[in-house]
Parts: sequence; C-alpha cells; structure tokens
Amino acid sequence: MSHREKANQEAFARLCASEPVLTDILPASDAVPGFARNIILTSGPTLPWASYVGGQRAAILGAAQFEGLAADAAQAEAKLAAGEIRVRGCQELGCVGSLAGVYSASMPVFVVRNAKFGNVAYCNMYEGTNHRRLNYGVYDEGVRERLLYINDVVAPVLGKAVRALGGIPLKPIMVHALHMGDDLHSRNTAASLLFARELYPALLRIAQKDREAVEKAVKAMTEDHYFFLRLSMAAAKSTADALAGLDGSSVVRAMAFNCRGFAIKVAGLGDEWFMGPHASVKAVLFAGHTQDEITWMGGESPITETIGLGGFAQAAAFALQKYQGGSAEDMVERNVALYRITTGEHTDFRIPYLQYRGVPTGIDIFKVLSTGVVPTMNIGIAGRDGGQIGAGTVQAPIECFQAAAAAYQKNLR
Repeated sequence: MSHREKANQEAFARLCASEPVLTDILPASDAVPGFARNIILTSGPTLPWASYVGGQRAAILGAAQFEGLAADAAQAEAKLAAGEIRVRGCQELGCVGSLAGVYSASMPVFVVRNAKFGNVAYCNMYEGTNHRRLNYGVYDEGVRERLLYINDVVAPVLGKAVRALGGIPLKPIMVHALHMGDDLHSRNTAASLLFARELYPALLRIAQKDREAVEKAVKAMTEDHYFFLRLSMAAAKSTADALAGLDGSSVVRAMAFNCRGFAIKVAGLGDEWFMGPHASVKAVLFAGHTQDEITWMGGESPITETIGLGGFAQAAAFALQKYQGGSAEDMVERNVALYRITTGEHTDFRIPYLQYRGVPTGIDIFKVLSTGVVPTMNIGIAGRDGGQIGAGTVQAPIECFQAAAAAYQKNLR
C-alpha cells in the first residue's frame, strides 16, 4: 500500500471515528478564539473587500449594521474600505457559514467539540422560516428583529439547556435521522425533532421559571425543518477538521463557495484553497421566480457532503424530490455514482434504501479526476435581489480538483 493510500485510509478512519458533541451556545465573540468585535465572518476563501459582490457583499454590510459597527450601509462601506471593519473567511476561525455565512460578534454560535480528536468547530444559528434572511443577502428591519429574537430569546434558553445537560452528542441524532428520511443538508426534519427531544428534560425544568421563553425557543426549533442544519454543519466541520495536516492524504476536507467561485481544501495540502468557477446547478424555484435570478453569494454547507452527508446521502431523503427536483431514481443513481470517488463506506452513517450501505465517505481528488465524477451537493438557491428563491442540486467544478492534484504532485518533487 502506498503512502497516499495509507494516509487516505487514516483520513477515512478519522471521518468514521469522530464524535461531535454540542457543548454550548454562546455569542461568537465569547466562544470563538480571535473573534474581535470589528470582525465580520463570511463564507468561502477570504477575498479583499473590493472583490465581494452581490448578495455576499450586501450580507457583510448588513452584519456590520446589525452589530452597530456602522449606522448605515454607506458608513459600513467606508469603514470596510478603510479596514476599520475587517472581513475574514469563516474557516480561518474554525467556523462554517450557510450561504453568505455572515457572523458578527454578538451572534450566538453552536460550539461543537470532536470528542475523539479534540478539535472544536462553530456555526451560527438559523434565522427562521422567512425567505428574507441575512445569510441570503437581505438586511432590513424585519431581518434585524429576527436576528435580535435569536440573540435575546432563543439562544439563551437553548444554551442554558445544553449546559444543564452537560452537552449533547450529535452523532447518534444524525445516525437516527438518516433512517428517518433526512440527508442532513437540505432536509433536517427528523434531526430537528430528535434534537428537541434531547433538550426536553432540561427545557421542562427551565419552564418552571420561564415558560414563555421556553415555548418560544421550542417553536423556533420545530417550526422549520432547517433548524438542525447549522448543527449538522458544525458537526461536519469538527469531523472534517480532524483531517487537517494529514501528510500524504488526497482526501478533501472542505468544500465551499464564495461569490467568485467554488473551492476545496485537501487533507495533505495544508490550509490552501483550490479555486474553480461556480458549480453547475439544477433547481426547483419558488413560485414567481425564474432561472435568470439565480446568483451565488457563498456557502459552506457543503461541509456536510465532505463527510458523506447531503448529496452523498440523498437516497436516504426521497422527500427532497418535491423540494429540489428530480426523481427517486435520479437520487439513487447520483448517490451510487459517488461511491466511485470516495475512500470507503461510512461505518455509522447508513442509507436504508441501499440495504443500509454506508454513505460514500472520503472524497479522493485523484478518483474524481480518473472517473470524471464530481461531488453532488444539495443546496438552497439564492436570488439576485436577495432571499431564498428555491432549492436544487449542484455539481462541483472539476477545475478545483485539477488544481489540487497539480499541487499534490508538485509537493512530491
């Protein structure tokens, strides 16, 4: 067995052995090392401020206003241009972001520790059911009020419950949810309810003193199937980061968008992002929207596919065919093809329809190039005027894998 094959087997073993545990919910500046008040995090490889465009730029401006760093968008623009407000990629600080992925200092984050390997990851909380959300490039009074509601009402109650329970292991919830129709990216219906069930004993005790706050927190958790996504993302990030610095491995450890393109990181190639163009997309749009409105404003939720979930578990979530298009047969065909580009079949995450076969796990850049099969991801679709306008599947551009393979081969010389 070659050095690369041994390293990839180790990467696969770490992906399977990881044990993500939710340990707390805290404001980002309290939880994340290095998160200063003048920092705004956003999805994908970090860009100069002038290079951010469209919804991702609008989301950064909105986060600056929400945090009180600027009185309006014009002042935020000036302060960002002057460097008084700094933009950094989420993953520079161990975070992961949905769509535009913006964080500001006061926003609460899920703190997830990999109990097996010790690394910690963070993801901020879901904003709610309204399609107009900051992470989709919208900032107005309604968005501000919903963000404050999360900060002031929902997060404190849930954080108190998590601490009272001494943390919540997430992997058992994720294993169970795959057996109940979730892919843990675009569908988290079962996982959200299973997570709420874990919290109920602590929430009942809190309700004895503040029933109204608990009722509001429970509603926020259960009114929409996306709530658990941010936990799934943090769990996936803490899992994938166990591969960082694994010498010789050609397994992908991160996949992300920014407004300029799609990128990957590879376990054995340090922290370098390998960029490509935007992914190709097939989408079902909400009523009143058209294909020409589709835009890219970032996104790091494909961290779930990185560890074998989302598009790599779509045959576990047939209900998604109505939400994002295609058929059950299409989903199975796409899912089965992904076994050709991965290192192994996950020992715990399994797909009932495929006779409980483990999900394809450990994307190998060289298998992508030799087969021509690229990762498939389930995502929400953003509109050029902001907000979510649909959902669909995207395929990663092969250029990222070509660039990563070239860098890998260069390192061997």
